[in-house]
Amino acid sequence: MSSGPVYRLEGVSKEFEGPAGTVHVLKNIDLTVEAGECVAVVGASGSGKTSLLHIMGTLDDASGGVVRFNGEDITGMDNRRRARFRNIEIGFIFQFHHLLPEFSTLENVAMPGIIAGEPRAKCLELADAALNDVGLEHRKGHKVTTLSGGERQRAAIARAILMRPKVVLADEPTGSLDEESGTMVGELLVSLARDHGTTLVVVTHNRDLAGLMQKRHELRSGELYAC
Repeated sequence: MSSGPVYRLEGVSKEFEGPAGTVHVLKNIDLTVEAGECVAVVGASGSGKTSLLHIMGTLDDASGGVVRFNGEDITGMDNRRRARFRNIEIGFIFQFHHLLPEFSTLENVAMPGIIAGEPRAKCLELADAALNDVGLEHRKGHKVTTLSGGERQRAAIARAILMRPKVVLADEPTGSLDEESGTMVGELLVSLARDHGTTLVVVTHNRDLAGLMQKRHELRSGELYAC
């Protein structure tokens, strides 16, 4: 199942200057994520979980340390390479779905492919398959404003897996959902990761969601501990 590390974080730190001085969000984080693993990082609000995920996804810069993806140092990428890397290699899922209300569910899911410059017909075909994967094929022609909260998050998951990325990074993917919908979304994420051989990294304060993952870590006061 595992063919070597997808991610290797070495001494990663994140800090910024606040009114009372330097705030150390992440302190000397070392983390290895193997190919195909489902990994959770838990912690209270403000513990640095989102900062860590954003650094792994090149949405933010570390203050120090190195992030390697398939052995390549991705911390020094320029903005153009970062955008390409995110579009091809990473699928993002956020607490809020960030779907575009003026487009149908199918069109929303197809967006990563369209942005990558793939033919529109191919993107819509991939989107149709992704919606089948998440059980939303019957809603593909609907405006996303007509979907329930759980359906919108499933559409966001379909969008994240459209390009068959190596990694899916999920930031509190069940945080805005009721318990039943949250359980369904968590189980769906793990099932899709296993079916597609995708590496999944989830940051969450939801212990039940974290319990679905193979490995768990906890952020406390900016430091990472194995659970």
